[in-house]
Amino acid sequence: MIATQTLLEVRELRASYGEIEALRGVSFTVEPGAIVALLGANGAGKTTCLRAVTGMVKRSGSIAFEGTDISGRATEDIARLGVAHVPEGRGTLAELSVRENLAVGGYLLDTARAKERYARVVSYFPWIEARSKQQAGTLSGGEQQMLAIARALMMDPKLILLDEPSLGLAPRIVEEIFALLHTINREENVTILLAEQNAAMAFATASHVYVLETGRVAAEGASAVLARDDRVRKSYLGH
Repeated sequence: MIATQTLLEVRELRASYGEIEALRGVSFTVEPGAIVALLGANGAGKTTCLRAVTGMVKRSGSIAFEGTDISGRATEDIARLGVAHVPEGRGTLAELSVRENLAVGGYLLDTARAKERYARVVSYFPWIEARSKQQAGTLSGGEQQMLAIARALMMDPKLILLDEPSLGLAPRIVEEIFALLHTINREENVTILLAEQNAAMAFATASHVYVLETGRVAAEGASAVLARDDRVRKSYLGH
């Protein structure tokens, strides 16, 4: 039996903002087709991990994507390899229309492929077609989060990095978005690395969870196992 190659492998990742060290030797792996969560409070280093993977912050350590070292590559080069990043706060281009936001997501594709991806994206977010000319900044918070995910999907990525997709949204909208993530993961065969404070959603969605505290991995394991860990339960689930 041939072993499946790890999609993303991060070893001893360090990153700083000025003199403030945000990551202190973080290591984690993401297998193809998985949903993996980085769980932690504000300031734990979750966002910095995602930014480091995509080359948006100065970092050191080893980052390998499909076995290739990407630790010295620029953000656009990493995107071309099939890594899409949905930043915290949705990251929609507020002044552009819904359709124009999606066009930005598909800028690496030729015209025929972009049309194909647009049709596929609309199948997950049917409201997009009817509101394609609407200015993105006038959408609700939940719709903007969905548009940000849709824009990432336009790239036809192998890996999507999602930063706090539940932030500031009503529970019903959060449930809808996370259900869609499961569907997209399954039907698109796209791997997801999720940074999330909502422990209940992280454990329910991901197969494997890494708990970050002050820039380090404090605990890691299968979701079902880690959710029963007394220390993790008391810190993040409140019981």
